[in-house]
Amino acid sequence: MLLRARLGLWVAIFFWAISFIATKVAVAAAPPLTVAALRLIISALCFVGWYALRGQWPKIAGRRQLAALFGLSLLGTGLHYGIQTIGLQYTTAANASIYATTGPIAIVLVAAFMGERITLRKAGGITLALCGVLVVQGLDTLLKFELRGHLLGDLLVFVSVFMWGVFTVFGKRVADEVGPVPMIGVTTIIGAIWMIPVAGVELSARSFALAAISPKAWLAIAFLGVTCSFLAPLLYFVALKHRQAQKVGVYLYAIPPLTYVFAGLFLGEPIGANLLIGSLLVLGGVYLTERG
Repeated sequence: MLLRARLGLWVAIFFWAISFIATKVAVAAAPPLTVAALRLIISALCFVGWYALRGQWPKIAGRRQLAALFGLSLLGTGLHYGIQTIGLQYTTAANASIYATTGPIAIVLVAAFMGERITLRKAGGITLALCGVLVVQGLDTLLKFELRGHLLGDLLVFVSVFMWGVFTVFGKRVADEVGPVPMIGVTTIIGAIWMIPVAGVELSARSFALAAISPKAWLAIAFLGVTCSFLAPLLYFVALKHRQAQKVGVYLYAIPPLTYVFAGLFLGEPIGANLLIGSLLVLGGVYLTERG
């Protein structure tokens, strides 16, 4: 992988790690699906501005590519965010965090099904990184995992994670045809368009007005839109252009350790030795997988 692509990937992981804190601030002041829609609208406007400034508008060659982009908009934007948000309302944080670790595994399985070879070194690196994430989460989180009473939420969170894996693999294939910037941009714009009526229904059902959203929550939503749904996916798929999906997907395991660090810095949550040990295992797993 080119150095700039690797650096861009780490920047994307950095933004996604902070996104959990920003989302927590946003959903405390606004309905969840509305937050998802607003962040997509902001990111869609960023892509439109990007295309306008560069004078290079996406060129879609026929119905097949358009259908593929629409399908990707379901997998990686609106439906993905929506299912995950609803699922989090019906399961515990411990369950959700454990299911989130299956993302890179889903990428490996889907990529292997599509023809990417799984080497022993790749499998070892991904396993090492997974162990690192579990160490970071700690024994308490693992012991809190329970299926009883959370089946619906667990299923929805798992489906959303698996959808991102499919989105990564098939998104790479479409990006190879049309380019990573047009692919992720058009996908985001389509997702924002069909999330608008979804947010409208939610606002009407809850009798909630956008004017009631606090400035702090608007700032969090703007951060999510500009960095987590515009810059981060853009950098992620640019990296995918230069590397296999399996080797890029393993970087997602760096999100939990970084999230714990930022939660400790900004939310005052305790940071233990498990964070350092787990982070080293994750970095070792990423290194091993990249060379697999």
